[in-house]
Amino acid sequence: MNKIALTVAGALIALMLAASTLFVVDQRQVAVVYALGEIKDVIVEPGLKFKLPPPFQNVVFLDKRVQTLDSPETRPIFTAEKKSLVIDWLLKWRISEPRQFIRNNGTDFRNLETRLASVAQAAFNEEITKRDVKGVLSGERDKIMNDVRQRLQDEAKSFGIEIVDVRIKRVDFVADITESVYRRMESERKQVANELRSQGMADGEKIKADADRQREVIIAEAYRDAQKVKGEGDAKASALYADAFGRDPQFAQFYRSLEAYRATFRSKSDVIVMDQNNDFFRAMRGGSDAPRR
Repeated sequence: MNKIALTVAGALIALMLAASTLFVVDQRQVAVVYALGEIKDVIVEPGLKFKLPPPFQNVVFLDKRVQTLDSPETRPIFTAEKKSLVIDWLLKWRISEPRQFIRNNGTDFRNLETRLASVAQAAFNEEITKRDVKGVLSGERDKIMNDVRQRLQDEAKSFGIEIVDVRIKRVDFVADITESVYRRMESERKQVANELRSQGMADGEKIKADADRQREVIIAEAYRDAQKVKGEGDAKASALYADAFGRDPQFAQFYRSLEAYRATFRSKSDVIVMDQNNDFFRAMRGGSDAPRR
């Protein structure tokens, strides 16, 4: 039993020693092999690798993917015309020389990012102070990013990294300037709005006057045409009356008497006082000029 236990223990120890000599390098990582505190080897190819068991050798893994560094704080930067701007930026970087990276920064990425952020901020300061606000906001924005990237390349080599990209995320005025710019823009917009309203009112009055003029013209032309049609109708009616009355003068006289009665006695309450022998009542009395039926 003792021999079996010793055999199993020996096998376990051998297995543990064998496992301590094997490690896997992921394709997203760089493996740095240390031997007694010094860098022995840098492995960039993925796969199963061998090393001496601790404490003779140990392995540290570094992420070789592209990393992002955002501006840690927004400090105002003065332009060429002494205008204060606040700029948010970001950097894209990755490890290019693992040995150099570890010598300068250790294995903690935060050490590098602290140093790199100050260098990048200084590069942005130098580039912004050369340009005016218009150039920073639009005209030379791409050139600023390219120039900052070129400035950082030399510093990046000493850090053991490569600068992949530099971007400006936001450019804005400081709070008090932003408020004054907003007020000025608001005033300008109100002025433009008032001008547009005045122009609209003037155009509206012009359109209204033109419409009134056209209405008067249309009404006058319609009245003229109506009077013309009415005159033609009256002429035709008079011709018909004349023709009809010419054929039977007694009937015409009788018809005119009826029209006179209708015009005189419009209401039941109308009263007229005159001699009954008056010629006005001749048709009612059946005078000689009344038509015979």
